[in-house]
Amino acid sequence: MSYPSPVRVPSGPRRRSVLASAAGAALLVGCSGEESEESAGGSPSVVEKARTLAARESVGLVGRYDALIAAHPAVAGQLGPLRAEVVRHAEAFGGAVGKASPTAPESASPSAAVPANEKDALVELAAAERALADRRITALLDVPGELARLLASVAAAGAAHAYLLTEGAR
Repeated sequence: MSYPSPVRVPSGPRRRSVLASAAGAALLVGCSGEESEESAGGSPSVVEKARTLAARESVGLVGRYDALIAAHPAVAGQLGPLRAEVVRHAEAFGGAVGKASPTAPESASPSAAVPANEKDALVELAAAERALADRRITALLDVPGELARLLASVAAAGAAHAYLLTEGAR
């Protein structure tokens, strides 16, 4: 009678164990929190650069709202709530916006070119909101944790603003 040959068990860790522990270590490193405020070279971190850019872009978008409201005061009621949200977005990223009211904007750039036709101006603002939302969706891939969530949330709000502005232009 023949006996089956014994199953050979290799010594040392199995390949799956090594891969699983390597993946776990990568996750732990990736989820360790945001980068420090300063990198070893003394320059701002990726997180701070992304936050500063997002704040600057939101402040610029507030300026576009202000310029449109200055050129077309009839849309102040429609744009006021959207502008207020963009101000909150800028502040969430650490930016500062002047205390301009929707009916008397202080931060509107006199050189800002706003289409003379109100509907064209709304379409242009919607395009700016959509483009900024797209850039933020792309940027969130390069930043960790909390800032990525904030970018995603603000990008979603920007996409909603673009929709509302497009519908308002119809």
